[in-house]
Amino acid sequence: MNGYLNESHFLMVEEGFTTRDLLENLLGELCQESDQQAFFVADLGDIVKKHLRFLKALPRVKPYFPVKCNGSEGVIRLLAELGAGFACANKAEISRVQGVGVPAERIFYSSPCKQVAHIRYAATHGVRLMAFDNEVELSKVARSHPRARMLLGITADSIPSAHPSMTFGTTLKSCRHLLETAKEQAVEVVGISFHLGSRGLEPQAFAQAVAAAQLVFDMGAELGFRMHLLDIGGGFPGAEDTRAPLEEIAAVINSALDLYFPEGCGVDVVARPGRYYVTSAFTLAVSITASEEIPMEQPGSDGRCDSGMCPPASPSPPEPSPCSPTEEEPCPEHPWHSSSLRGPPGHGEDRIADGLRLPQLHVGDWLVFGNMGAYSITTSSLLAACPQPRVTYAMSRMAWKAVQLFQGKPPQTEDDRESLCTPLSCGWEMAETLCVPPVFAPAGII
Repeated sequence: MNGYLNESHFLMVEEGFTTRDLLENLLGELCQESDQQAFFVADLGDIVKKHLRFLKALPRVKPYFPVKCNGSEGVIRLLAELGAGFACANKAEISRVQGVGVPAERIFYSSPCKQVAHIRYAATHGVRLMAFDNEVELSKVARSHPRARMLLGITADSIPSAHPSMTFGTTLKSCRHLLETAKEQAVEVVGISFHLGSRGLEPQAFAQAVAAAQLVFDMGAELGFRMHLLDIGGGFPGAEDTRAPLEEIAAVINSALDLYFPEGCGVDVVARPGRYYVTSAFTLAVSITASEEIPMEQPGSDGRCDSGMCPPASPSPPEPSPCSPTEEEPCPEHPWHSSSLRGPPGHGEDRIADGLRLPQLHVGDWLVFGNMGAYSITTSSLLAACPQPRVTYAMSRMAWKAVQLFQGKPPQTEDDRESLCTPLSCGWEMAETLCVPPVFAPAGII
């Protein structure tokens, strides 16, 4: 064991105990309190399962988790224990990762636009791997961190089918000039980086990006750089309902790597899977703190619910749906309404979702959202006025056994795979529970 995670950091759940059971227990406690704050339930076993799946699908690729996607301590500790690296966007994220003991060599300062003070902080704390895509950034690093090891970022213009939201990086036409400038300023360029984004990608875009990176590797070699690192960024699906599953994307990436960077060529490959790791692992429960009906003749929805949660940073609004009746206490029959969800009053951007079909909700009712692990948790001081919901971490004994036994490496034998997956333990069942559509649950009924 690496010592980043131990049993004091999560709830050890027993055989047959699911996420829904944990939510019931927590909601039962909160129903007795006057202050019903939103909270997350996080299945760390789901992340373990995703990690082993990633390593099996992409055996040559080392994952670096982007902390901005989910900076919660439990996630950082677990991925550190599993041997993953971390992609940090600023000083605060570097500090957070190093605060749990992660060494500097496992940190990639991945932001292409960095404050000078943050570059100096990275330098004094031993973080050397960084990215750049223009002369200004190159000059900042040359002055403030001469020992940095840089990755040159290439952009969507070099990758025809890349996602249009990909805004950082330089074109192939500019790569030689930037490499020559780096040479003049004695900046060490060790490889190439690209990031295709996480939505709307075709797997073939990865192959095109790898081909473009190989061309820039050749430029670097001509100029005398010893380039040995390729960062293929993110863009891996976080939920199972996406067009291209991980294995389909991985098959394209593996073929491209075999063609352009064959094994034994001296190039290491890293990636930055964010949504992939955490989306399905987190469930969010929020209580209704206020409700307002809007006349039908007014445009928009005919109902409004204030959920008491800060608007999630995820670009996809959550969509709750009514729960299925339970045998013990069936959900009451409610007429359906077109509804809107809002965050706390006075918050600058309180809109969460519009046009939702929901039953009549009352103050004290609960909404439960699945697939909420990506970009819904932040440690930013900018949101100090909107406290983050607390997180309850859980893991099954089977998942914890996998962490201890495999230490981030995929099972090698059939016996290993059988011992890991059979019989199904609650933590692995949690992963399926968290992937079901979000549900509505009146307080005390879930």
